[in-house]
Amino acid sequence: MKTILFAIVSLFSFTLFSQTTISGKIVNEKGVPIAGVNVYIEGSYDGASTSENGDFAFATTATGNQNLVASSLVYETLNIVIDVAHFQNQTIKLRDNVNALDAVIITAGSLESGSKARMSVLKPLDIVTTAGSAGNIVAALQSLPGTQRVGEDGRLFVRGGEANETQTYVDGMRVPQPYGSTPNNLPTRSRFSPFLFSGISFSTGGYSAEYGDALSSVLLLNTIDEPDQSKTEISVMTVGVGLGNTQKWEKSSFSINTSYINLTPYQALVPQDVEWKSAPQSLSGEMVYRYNFERGIFKMYAAFDASQYVIKQENINSIDKITVDSKNDNFYLNSSYNGFFGTNWNITAGLSYGYNQVKSDIDLDNYGNVENAVNMKLKLKKNISNRFKLSFGADYFITKYTEDFTRNAGNTFDYGYDNTIGALYTEADIFFSKKLAAKVGIRASANELTNDNSISPRISLAYKMAKFSQLSFAYGDFSQTPSVEYIKFSKNNQFESEKASHYILNYQYSKEGRTLRAEAYYKDYSNLTRFDSPTVAYNSIFTNDGTGYAKGLDLFWRDGKTIKNLEYWVSYSYIDTERLYKNYPTQVTPNFVPNNSLSIVTKYWIPEWKSQLGFTNSFSTGRPYNNPNETQFMNGKTKSYNDLSFNWAYLLTTQKILYFSVSNVLGANNVYGYNYAVRPDANGEYRRSAIKPAADRFFFIGFFWTISKNKNDNQLKNL
Repeated sequence: MKTILFAIVSLFSFTLFSQTTISGKIVNEKGVPIAGVNVYIEGSYDGASTSENGDFAFATTATGNQNLVASSLVYETLNIVIDVAHFQNQTIKLRDNVNALDAVIITAGSLESGSKARMSVLKPLDIVTTAGSAGNIVAALQSLPGTQRVGEDGRLFVRGGEANETQTYVDGMRVPQPYGSTPNNLPTRSRFSPFLFSGISFSTGGYSAEYGDALSSVLLLNTIDEPDQSKTEISVMTVGVGLGNTQKWEKSSFSINTSYINLTPYQALVPQDVEWKSAPQSLSGEMVYRYNFERGIFKMYAAFDASQYVIKQENINSIDKITVDSKNDNFYLNSSYNGFFGTNWNITAGLSYGYNQVKSDIDLDNYGNVENAVNMKLKLKKNISNRFKLSFGADYFITKYTEDFTRNAGNTFDYGYDNTIGALYTEADIFFSKKLAAKVGIRASANELTNDNSISPRISLAYKMAKFSQLSFAYGDFSQTPSVEYIKFSKNNQFESEKASHYILNYQYSKEGRTLRAEAYYKDYSNLTRFDSPTVAYNSIFTNDGTGYAKGLDLFWRDGKTIKNLEYWVSYSYIDTERLYKNYPTQVTPNFVPNNSLSIVTKYWIPEWKSQLGFTNSFSTGRPYNNPNETQFMNGKTKSYNDLSFNWAYLLTTQKILYFSVSNVLGANNVYGYNYAVRPDANGEYRRSAIKPAADRFFFIGFFWTISKNKNDNQLKNL
């Protein structure tokens, strides 16, 4: 017994006296002590946490060279090799963790929504519960600064750019035809329902080198990676019906929604200012299949849309109305893979195909076009360190467009073009510190149609001024193929790529449900397309010597904190822009641009009523138009535009919603512009007709029912 006791005491004494004490101080890059840092010998239980003064000390039985680890949530983990016997009273510096939630991020020119957005100005719910949007993603985006609301068109016009200057992407793949077909001077809608998308990134300028062929903007739509549960969604509306279903399995899921829209019953109740012989109707659907691999996810997205209408429209140049009988078939298929391999490598690959066909009978004339478009993409990304991330990739676009026009059932004219665009790009994210970051990239593209090559540098900087505020700057060069309405008459490669340079300065403050953004910008246009005829025609002479500029200020304020259950945002845009393009004789402000735009959006939840009430007021000053009765070009200006819209979502039960909305509650007599006759009348005056909405107001009533196991999910996000 004495022998055993002696051995234990001897072993304890040996262990005690063979231990070495490791000590030191942890400070940040400015020398300020850091408390609460975990310091330990890797692979052992020996360690300690730093005191308020940043000091640490602990004993270890380890000897020789060992890995010492210092870790903290706010700072980068440090792993260094030390000599245990000589590591006493040492000072260790930790660098800021650039991936922390309060670290600086690039915000210039970017408005994001979704769960993955680091600094979101909108929530996913906001995109489709905005009064006046009627479930249209693009209409909701028009309540944000930097956009112009062009009521007779319905597409996205950004910072003085035309709608074709904005490209739309789904899961990183370009969508060649993102909008539906519509009669002249009546607004179209986005083809995408909000049902399948989890996040949106809307760039008003200075966007990433990953994307190209857009002078003004890109709209990125990301489908849901993984649905929360299996469910069925049913919609019964005044304009049609809809059905959606999601099935979820262990590694995969499938979502589908379909809708049938027919405006005939609605227009029988609500008088229209246009004469529909057959009201617009459409059958459409979308689906997403997802499969989760061990280190990646595969998605396949598909959408189809078949629509038709017959309308008799007034013609300012004739006593008789023009009858337009039109059909549009559209199909889009998109497959993508996003995954990881090796050490910190990420790969994104995708393939998409778009098909669009339009057939129209215009009185005795027949018109039709077909577009086939393919996009292939490969992107690799390497996280070289926490402070340096490098990505590079390639895009390839193939487009074939054909058009035929038969006049009075006689002569037929054929137009069209084939084009391929190949592009290579590389981009680096550099984090100098927690407060300073940069994104530097370059895109090189070769355009077969315009027979030119372009090199487009892009750079963005962001500096965190304080805990809740930061400053960002972005610069970029951008190029784009001219509009299809021009290049379908392409002869001998007579066109060149249009170009623009963006300069953006952004300030953003975000804290506890409040966000303030202020962004000043300047855009310089060159190589814009011009033609010499009164209207675009096959015998027009085209040049690319057009120029222009756009400069302005965008303001955005959102507050969901001050008043309980109330969220609101205010958007204001000022723009000064002029262009010398098309057949303009001089450089002037285009007819789709108001100098001032203001949107106020409110959403208020009333628990006692189980209701969400929303109001949206959209205001803009008058838009220019050309009056041929005056000598000065584009000298006219419409009166101001104003639209107050209202919606009410009432939860009959948790999963049953009754929804009502109405646009232009006050019945404002809005005028978008004027059509003038080609020739003067007997008095030498050019007659005109106003371009106005088809009806003063649009009413909508819908019943939405969600069927799921947990009985808590509903379609409020889809309204």
